[in-house]
Amino acid sequence: MKIGIVGCGLIGARRARVARAAGDEILLVADINAGAAQVIAAEAGSEWTDDWRVVTGHPQIEMVVVATVNKALLPITVASLQNGKHVLCEKPLGRNGVEALVMVQTATRHHRILKAGFNHRHHPAIWRAQELAKSGKIGPLASIRAAYGHGGRPGYDQEWRGNADLAGGGELLDQGVHLVDLCRWFFGEFVQVTGMLGTWFWRIAPLEDNCFALLRTAAGQIAAIHTSWTQWKNLFRFEIFGRDGYLSINGLGGSYGTETLTLGIRRPESGPPLTESWEFPGPDISWQAEWEEFKAAIQEGRQPLGNGDDGYQAARVIDAIYQSAKTGGVVELGAGLT
Repeated sequence: MKIGIVGCGLIGARRARVARAAGDEILLVADINAGAAQVIAAEAGSEWTDDWRVVTGHPQIEMVVVATVNKALLPITVASLQNGKHVLCEKPLGRNGVEALVMVQTATRHHRILKAGFNHRHHPAIWRAQELAKSGKIGPLASIRAAYGHGGRPGYDQEWRGNADLAGGGELLDQGVHLVDLCRWFFGEFVQVTGMLGTWFWRIAPLEDNCFALLRTAAGQIAAIHTSWTQWKNLFRFEIFGRDGYLSINGLGGSYGTETLTLGIRRPESGPPLTESWEFPGPDISWQAEWEEFKAAIQEGRQPLGNGDDGYQAARVIDAIYQSAKTGGVVELGAGLT
């Protein structure tokens, strides 16, 4: 495919490498930082610009990757869709549910495919856990307990993620959106949300550096999540509990530790469960897997895994968590509009 990339930071550069490895042609990259755009353009053998409108209006580009600060996601994604491009918009899908809904409606109106950047679904341990859960291996699902966090870096609060206007939210919107998406993937939609926020270390108020939330489905399943920018040792842990056993995912590779999955099966006579574990060492393959699945969806004319509606539904849950934290009460989620 012929690709355009808007946003040439860490994620834009990673998407460019994945696209090239998959045999796609990067025609044009854009960033307000001309130096950043030039670096990726040189690596990809593409043209560059400091004006994103040149990318969204390019007549030969078929797909646009939008990897900018959160505030810019909406106008760039909408312009790309209006100009007939498919779009991979990095998470979150805008700063809130309203922005996400505009993107989804624009994609529908222009018959283009919109994908949210939810690469975590494609981590092999998470993918395998989803297969085991769907097969009924641990029985009917009951609860999820999840934690995700890191400790930032010197000056982190001075970066764009610490700016309420540019980011739209703190750690809940940053890493927490991945946990919300994964909880939805395993459980489906949530109908009740309770949340609490804290800003305990980084000088980013009114944004949060920690979030605790409880999410409940209509069937009574409950997900408990904690996402943190004061997790001084990087952590990813995602546990799914069922009637007959559990699935425990730890690590994402790199600084988060080797990605592992443990299956535990409850013994009828009680006592320690029967367990089986898998390790997934080596490089992070989730980005390549997500890219290939999105391309296949475009070619087959179907919705991809982690599509625009998934991004919108995750945004609605996050909006509800923020509302709960503000009011101190339980927030009921309606059906939403798409």
